[in-house]
Amino acid sequence: MSDEFIMQMRPWFGEEEKRALAEYMEEDGFLTEFRRTAAFEQAIADYTGARHCIVTNNGTVSLTLAALATGIKAGDEVIVPDFTMIATPNSVQMIGAEPVFVDVEPETLCMDIDAARAAIGPRTRAIMLVTANGRYPRAGIAAFERLCAEHELILIEDSAQSLGSRYPDGTHMGLKGAVGSFSFSAPKIISTGQGGALVTNDDAIAHRLRRLKDFGRARGGTDIHDEIGYNFKFTELQAVIGLEQMKKLPWRVERKREIYRRYMQNLSDVPEVRFFDQDLVHTTPWFIDVMVENREQLQAHLKAAGIGTRVMYPPINRQKAYNRPGHYPVAEEVGRRGLWLPSASQLTDAQIDRVCDAIRVFYGR
Repeated sequence: MSDEFIMQMRPWFGEEEKRALAEYMEEDGFLTEFRRTAAFEQAIADYTGARHCIVTNNGTVSLTLAALATGIKAGDEVIVPDFTMIATPNSVQMIGAEPVFVDVEPETLCMDIDAARAAIGPRTRAIMLVTANGRYPRAGIAAFERLCAEHELILIEDSAQSLGSRYPDGTHMGLKGAVGSFSFSAPKIISTGQGGALVTNDDAIAHRLRRLKDFGRARGGTDIHDEIGYNFKFTELQAVIGLEQMKKLPWRVERKREIYRRYMQNLSDVPEVRFFDQDLVHTTPWFIDVMVENREQLQAHLKAAGIGTRVMYPPINRQKAYNRPGHYPVAEEVGRRGLWLPSASQLTDAQIDRVCDAIRVFYGR
């Protein structure tokens, strides 16, 4: 058995991306977004079933644009989960809106709808629902749609980890709210190094998004501006890579499911390791996330065995960047016990077995 170090995650670029980049560089292109970017947007729209796709320079900015395009402004409150990547609250903090933290469901790590309902106040303008690891809330997405409709709130889907995941009715994640956001940072199921995408079926929101990301220009190729905008554009180099990555996405979606199933099967009789609820018919996991006993000791044991892991997100309200009062039991428990196991698409079955064998040894199983 190979003793090569197994990284917790690594991007996967191959000869196809290398050739496509070399071919593009022979074209004497301007590198800034143009035809390849439009083709990448269309590929995402076709895959997800969205009417519109707008790509941006990263997934944090895409969430900020989503907030701006839907009318969120400084002083508004946006309900966000306390368990998420910090980009979620940062994206609205960037424009002076106030993130309001709520706890998540223990089964899915998606936002707890009762906690969200209790957090709604006179300044609440939106709910930013994170489909954690490609999962949908146990309460159901329709319950969040009804809650937002009842209180005249905007529903924004932070689907950064959910490309390739759908709701049980077949709708791709990101398309139930006013706008949805994906990320293409290095660990994601497909990557362009950095990058984000927004999907929407609303023509007016799409029009506003395209203006906001391009300085507020009235139209491309002019310097006439109808509103304040920003420079959040993509590049053709990213799009060239993204187009090749999109060709590989269907296989990766299925392989991620196979990897998750193999982990679950191998560790089914290890009570110290608990998996979350994952609908492997409709969704695909981004990372292999588990709750474990004696996390730090397990990590040290796995590292000594040549296996990388990563601690899951700690509760955001407890971090120095926010340092806000509040008690969020599920997010806090994940902060103590949550662990990401090796999750790369290119993991072999033998490598998964090696990881699981090392975990079994640690727990004496």
